[in-house]
Amino acid sequence: MINHKQVEIVEVHAGNWYECCQLEVDESQKGHIESNAISIAQSKFEPTLKPFAILFDGKIVGFLMFNSALEELDGYWIYRIMVDKNYQNRGIGKRASQLMIQEMQKLPAAKRMVVGYHPANKEAHQLYAGLGFIDRGDRFGKEMAVVLEI
Repeated sequence: MINHKQVEIVEVHAGNWYECCQLEVDESQKGHIESNAISIAQSKFEPTLKPFAILFDGKIVGFLMFNSALEELDGYWIYRIMVDKNYQNRGIGKRASQLMIQEMQKLPAAKRMVVGYHPANKEAHQLYAGLGFIDRGDRFGKEMAVVLEI
């Protein structure tokens, strides 16, 4: 298991964006998530989206992004979270998610966080259930949305 001090999140910037774009999920997960390059580009056109690199022992091993503006279900939405295929199943994604939630709690009137994912994405389901997100039956197209009240 990892030491919590080994995982940190830092905002994506000119010095680390390209490395974030080089990260890959496992082949079986590719249909469940947009590429980091698309996510970073999206953040440049939607400035309320906040992209972060996930570091493990100082090395970029993942990517996450959330919206700093309230959206559907009166919550702040998590848009992406991924850990490179070579670093999965070590608890890095869970710890990075905890750090992201701490960051999101600083947002104005933060009382609810929401994330959507395809019901077949078992890894996402395990991660978010383990963090306390609840399925209240909310659906958006093919995705389910789970909610964390804070």
